[in-house]
Amino acid sequence: QVQLVESGGGLVQAGGSLRLSCAASGRTFSSYYMGWFRQAPGKERELVAAISRGGETTYYPDSVKGRFTISRDNAKDTMYLQMNILKPEDTAVYYCVAGNRNNYNYYYTPRSRSDYGYWGQGTQVTVSS
Repeated sequence: QVQLVESGGGLVQAGGSLRLSCAASGRTFSSYYMGWFRQAPGKERELVAAISRGGETTYYPDSVKGRFTISRDNAKDTMYLQMNILKPEDTAVYYCVAGNRNNYNYYYTPRSRSDYGYWGQGTQVTVSS
């Protein structure tokens, strides 16, 4: 198993930046593909970024592409989400997630919530207009 702890959330003005971190502990960090989901009040949880086990492949939906950057440091067991040009609609609780289905290619970035069996407690990001 792996335990995930997010940090770095907070309040920022529109147009500003934040960097979220996710520290992992437990089994070998590099064996997990990882990502970030978010959930705004009254809305479904949505994937905003995913990264493959080695970090070679990333995925972003159109809503954040060009503004958000996901990365990982396997030597430090830590994943990051750099968020730039933040908008009020980015306001949500952000969750660090991890999964390790063995039938997935090493470079794959799963998109479905059900692919991620491990979730952090979440960190609030609020963007004021």
